[in-house]
Amino acid sequence: MKFRKYKQEDCREIAELFYNTVHTINRLDYSKAQLDAWANGKVDIKKWNEKFENTFTVVCIEENKIIGFGNIDDKGYLDFLYTHCDYQNMGVATGICNELENYTRKDIYTYASITARKFFENRGYKVVRENEVIRRGIVLKNYLMRKSR
Repeated sequence: MKFRKYKQEDCREIAELFYNTVHTINRLDYSKAQLDAWANGKVDIKKWNEKFENTFTVVCIEENKIIGFGNIDDKGYLDFLYTHCDYQNMGVATGICNELENYTRKDIYTYASITARKFFENRGYKVVRENEVIRRGIVLKNYLMRKSR
């Protein structure tokens, strides 16, 4: 397992990983309609690439395959943190999160899914509030979480 900074050529593989992870790992906590609203498989690669190039973005590689990715901005907002569905509970998200947290000395905040809440709580994040976001007309529940530095 190797961690490295994001490169533009990673974007399509990351988009695929995102879709597959959401639809596999989060299916116990969200309905099919919610999963489809969250990740519909139609990513604007150009916009995603800009986002990842303008934030500190880390990928995890195993046997030349991206098995996880995450990003954080200069204000301490941890936006993405996803692990390939076949590599859950193997330290991928922990390793990526370590890299992201070490990037900043600011308080870190994220919107964690129902599925990811426990992971973040185990890392010392506290729920600030329950949140509802509307994607494609569908309501999704998540949690605004914060880790004080």
